[in-house]
Amino acid sequence: MPKVSQAHLDARRQQILDAARARFAGHGFAHTSMADIVAESGLSIGAIYRYFTSKEEIVVGVCEQAGGALPQSLTAETVSGFLEHVRAMAREKGHARLVAQIYAEAALSPSLATVVRQQLAAQRAAVAALVPDHRRGDAEQIAEAFVALCSSYSQQLAIRGDVDPAPFTAALMAIVEGQPAPPESRRTVDRRRPGSPDSP
Repeated sequence: MPKVSQAHLDARRQQILDAARARFAGHGFAHTSMADIVAESGLSIGAIYRYFTSKEEIVVGVCEQAGGALPQSLTAETVSGFLEHVRAMAREKGHARLVAQIYAEAALSPSLATVVRQQLAAQRAAVAALVPDHRRGDAEQIAEAFVALCSSYSQQLAIRGDVDPAPFTAALMAIVEGQPAPPESRRTVDRRRPGSPDSP
């Protein structure tokens, strides 16, 4: 019997995670069964259990890939571009809904909470390394607030629909530069989906 390559094994594992991510984003963790993941992936139940022993293991695997990239520098242009990317991922792939579910599930699952804590710590460290020289003394506090506000923007997208990132960009830059937030950051621009319960 020919030996299965590592590339093939990795591709199959990713196929399962992609299928699970699609189901979780659209239906939630609680309403997604292993049978649903089997149907979405097109693989057999035996093939899936070769890579994951339970749905919780799949949830953890999805979470490990859901951290997302941060801006490469802390300028208004790069931060705005990063939030626009988060916005596009929420609109096109339901990513914000998936992240919201991961956070909720992490409150109940110790293994998932460990992954989320590690991801948040890595994000804070990455942001702290980008803090301008004149704010280096406050790098840890800036990183803490920056990551928290980015997470808040993702949560707002998950709950409210399409939210203008401009006020969040302004507030994030105020955190980075150590200046009072400009007036536009105090106004929330809410572009609700037509037909939403609280739309005008």
